[in-house]
Amino acid sequence: MTLLPAGRGAPRPPATGPLAAPATTPTTTPAAAPAAEPPARARAEPPRPAGAARVSTRGQRIALFAGLGGALLLALWLFSQILTPFVLAAVIAYFLDPVATRLSRVGLPRGLAALLLVLGMVAVALLGLLLLYPLLISQVTVLLQRLPSYVLGVGQAVRDALIVLSARLGPDVFDTRLQDLAVGQAGAIISWLGTSVARLLGGGVALFNVFTLVTVTPVVAFYLLRDWPRMVLRMDAWLPRRSASTLRQLARDTDRLLSAWLRGQLLCCALLAVYYAAALSAIGLELGLTVGLLSGILSFIPYIGSITGLLTALGLALAQFGTWNGVLTVLAIFLTGQVVEGYIIYPRLLGDRVELHAVWVIFALFAGGVAFGFLGVLLAVPIAAVAGVIARYWLRRYLESPLYLDPPRTGL
Repeated sequence: MTLLPAGRGAPRPPATGPLAAPATTPTTTPAAAPAAEPPARARAEPPRPAGAARVSTRGQRIALFAGLGGALLLALWLFSQILTPFVLAAVIAYFLDPVATRLSRVGLPRGLAALLLVLGMVAVALLGLLLLYPLLISQVTVLLQRLPSYVLGVGQAVRDALIVLSARLGPDVFDTRLQDLAVGQAGAIISWLGTSVARLLGGGVALFNVFTLVTVTPVVAFYLLRDWPRMVLRMDAWLPRRSASTLRQLARDTDRLLSAWLRGQLLCCALLAVYYAAALSAIGLELGLTVGLLSGILSFIPYIGSITGLLTALGLALAQFGTWNGVLTVLAIFLTGQVVEGYIIYPRLLGDRVELHAVWVIFALFAGGVAFGFLGVLLAVPIAAVAGVIARYWLRRYLESPLYLDPPRTGL
């Protein structure tokens, strides 16, 4: 039976004295059931004024973000040995997400689009491995077989150059002992470079073992790519409401910067690898294919990759050709590649969208590699991008704050 308050269909009780209830007071009958006991959680909460809202304190917010950052660092430290395929899969999913989004917009289911993209990526990787790896192994074999003759060739070329300088500057400047020391050091450098290249190519498969490359990374990449929009929406729903708009803007800025750098840099590395490999092979450098591919791949480290490839190619050209004409030809190839990269490829692919300074990228890559190995290299640029976005955000806050705008005092 529903109890109605007086004046809305229920009979009003007659007044019996001065203490009678007013007309607007609802009546209850003795048979009315007692009020239900509130739940234990409601009884435990302290009473709050009506309309009062919970407000987080500054200490709670700082503790939240500090706890999240500490938990991420702890997870990286504890699971760094097994995180590499998962981080690599996340990079692949992030790279392929725009293509999957376009395919889903034209009517292809997201899961099918993710499956086709991952299978295509695996097919391209396996095809490249099947085609290039035998060539690289054969070139490593040639390098190891001819390394002693390369050392002798470089030594003879350096000796001839020192003899010419000694004839022009006099024996007091370049004596015999200095010549022998220079020749020996040049041979040692060539031997070290050749051994390093052989170890790098021989240990490449050890870095990505077959099980990780063929199974774990593609499977994880497929699931991440399929569920990427839902994961983004879920993480957006978890953002603290107080800072949600600011965090979304920081995420958009990071995505814009990181996507431009990642996609542009990968395309730039691929183009440079093809150019260097083709040009060095065309001039007859025996290890031109290997050196060219490595030079293009290492170009994702600004300046360091190109300088390493240039020095290696110059040493091999001097050892093989024995003349300075081959060295000048190799130098012209690398200078042309740098000019094309700096004035054509990089501006067209990246433009002004990338705000990551080359020095910051180099520091991040080396710091990540020292701290976590290959996993740190994968995480270096994303972390550098996030740090750069946050730093610019706080710089804008500082430039708009009274701490910066407060005028200087002119008197006491």
